[in-house]
Amino acid sequence: MPGNRVEDLVRTLAPQVLAVLARRSGDFGAAEDAVQEALIAAVQHWPSSGVPENPRGWLLQTASRRLIDLFRSDQARRRREDTVAAEPPAAEVPDRDDTLTLLFLCGHPSLTPASAIALTLRAVGGLTTAEIASAFLVPETTMAQRISRAKAKIKKSGEPFRMPAAEERAARLGSVLHVLYLVFNEGYTSSAGGSLHRTELSTEAIRLARLLYTTLPDDGEVAGLLALMLLTDARRPARTGPDGDLVPLADQDRARWDRSLIREGVALVTEALSHGGAGEYRLQAAIAATHDIALRADDTDWPRVLALYGRLEALTGNPMVTLNRAIATAMVHGPSAGLEVLAPLDDRLPGHHRLAAARAHLLELSGSRAEAIRHYDTAAARTANTAEQRYLTLRAARLRMGDSTLRSPNGTE
Repeated sequence: MPGNRVEDLVRTLAPQVLAVLARRSGDFGAAEDAVQEALIAAVQHWPSSGVPENPRGWLLQTASRRLIDLFRSDQARRRREDTVAAEPPAAEVPDRDDTLTLLFLCGHPSLTPASAIALTLRAVGGLTTAEIASAFLVPETTMAQRISRAKAKIKKSGEPFRMPAAEERAARLGSVLHVLYLVFNEGYTSSAGGSLHRTELSTEAIRLARLLYTTLPDDGEVAGLLALMLLTDARRPARTGPDGDLVPLADQDRARWDRSLIREGVALVTEALSHGGAGEYRLQAAIAATHDIALRADDTDWPRVLALYGRLEALTGNPMVTLNRAIATAMVHGPSAGLEVLAPLDDRLPGHHRLAAARAHLLELSGSRAEAIRHYDTAAARTANTAEQRYLTLRAARLRMGDSTLRSPNGTE
């Protein structure tokens, strides 16, 4: 099996193996360290020796041995070693998925929301520390320290590995939803690398969101998040061309969109909004639905999109929402109005490639070709995703040649 397929497999199995070891040992931090070592061993050996017949069992067995070694190094943990050693062999472990329980454990009340999200992205989403740091716009060393402190706090709390009671679950739900949202986003637009998508992450986020919705079917934000993921993922087949290059929303072949996902997502968000109140995920899902039901880009109800972004911005204060509102403003009131909305973001999103790309797009629409080229070049230099980089570089090149036939990126995607 090629190396990248091995990495995809171990990423999928990692949270399942971690959940088993955390439940067995009661020590989340030690279990996470042991699983990381087992994953490294798998990535090193499986490409040459072949994937075992029972890869989950192999990882469990290898991680269990690492965990026992860790406990043996500390005499005060002898009783925990006995607990782990007394468990049945890995192949006999019940084939159940404790990933949702792991999600809520990572949302422990002793953690700050930022730490809970970072830890879960590492333990459940399988993201590297560098990828998580990119998602949070902080240095990698800062994120590594945050994750280390989070594991230490969970260890100190003595929290048992179980699904929290209803009251605790409600308190942690916000962090869990944010985690799933970030995991999906990393899968839909990878922060780095040569591929625009990392489908193993977006698929896992959707699976967990479905599992959460089954557990909490009456929660409007859970339904809204699942709807948002489905409505967004429905566009994925049309989002890249045959060569893997990015195709912006306005240029996508909408016949390739997954209509079954769109129907499911629209039904979910419609039902969630009918009960009154609109949280951030329901509003984002409503925006996605507005795009998805338009049979052509020109049919998009931009005034509705703009109104929804206004409500979302008032609710969250998120600068990325403001960036998308600027694009919607330009579509309704013209590019100059959109550029005015972007102006205050220089202090809130310093150095972010999406801000440079959005400004380039609006400058191009306004006819400021030289300035648009400069900002496209800046955006291309700032992104670590080569698919985005190629697209932005091509935009600049075509403007230099006086060719504006390629339509501009749509920041609301």
